[in-house]
Amino acid sequence: MNTLDISGTLGLIATIILTINILLGMLLSSVYKKSVHWKRVPTYLQRYNLTDVHNYTAYLALVLVCLHVVLIPIDVASSFNWLQILWPLYAKHQPYMAILGSLSLYAFLIVLLTTQKVVKNKMSFRIWKNIHLMAYGAALLFIIHGIWMDPELKDRPTDFFDAEKLLSEICGIILIAASVLRFRYFMQKQR
Repeated sequence: MNTLDISGTLGLIATIILTINILLGMLLSSVYKKSVHWKRVPTYLQRYNLTDVHNYTAYLALVLVCLHVVLIPIDVASSFNWLQILWPLYAKHQPYMAILGSLSLYAFLIVLLTTQKVVKNKMSFRIWKNIHLMAYGAALLFIIHGIWMDPELKDRPTDFFDAEKLLSEICGIILIAASVLRFRYFMQKQR
């Protein structure tokens, strides 16, 4: 297994963890504890602090994404240098798909940095919430990046039925469905 394979695997694991993280964020932004469905969850699971789980999954995903990125220029076959990792617009392979991955990382970092108590306490809730909503855009970017980026960096056409691509597609479908449900909940709450 070469470093590009390891990087791709870490990217897929990060996609799953980020999907779980965003789902937890959606759950936390609702009054889930009053829900009939939450009361059916076994008591031992209800004892977990979902805010802590949400935070831990964010940090774990950040570590995995950083490892995913750092491994790419180590592999000579990737033709990526360190500057192209930070801003891959002039990369040799799939620069537009690579930039989507970079932009999703930057958006994710902004969301994560603004959740730190030192930063969060210096801004209003509305500003913090609006910044936190960038997670939806970041999710869209990392899903598109995961689907269309060639993991071997050989500029091959996308095989949408490849297992790796299917995993990203399933995460995308789950996030779209959850976003629709969350938006419907928001609209009902407004009425």
